[in-house]
Amino acid sequence: MPQGDKSSYTSKQKRQAHHIEESEKKQGRSSKAAERIAYATVNKQDGGGKKGKSANSRKAGAKKSTSSSKSSSAKKSSSSRMKRK
Repeated sequence: MPQGDKSSYTSKQKRQAHHIEESEKKQGRSSKAAERIAYATVNKQDGGGKKGKSANSRKAGAKKSTSSSKSSSAKKSSSSRMKRK
């Protein structure tokens, strides 16, 4: 994908960028600067182009992490507290 390619953005992200771009132009920015600022803002809000990166596209064996599972350091901390009692 060449630099500046906007094909990886969803229609919602493109629409948001367009509104931001128009606002920047009203403030007196050039078209090029307004577009740059608009897509930088969308990237900051959404983390970049999101098209085609759904949960279904993950590898079949990949597990989704849950918030209920403890990290190894949390498990160690919990077990050491149990030993003290």
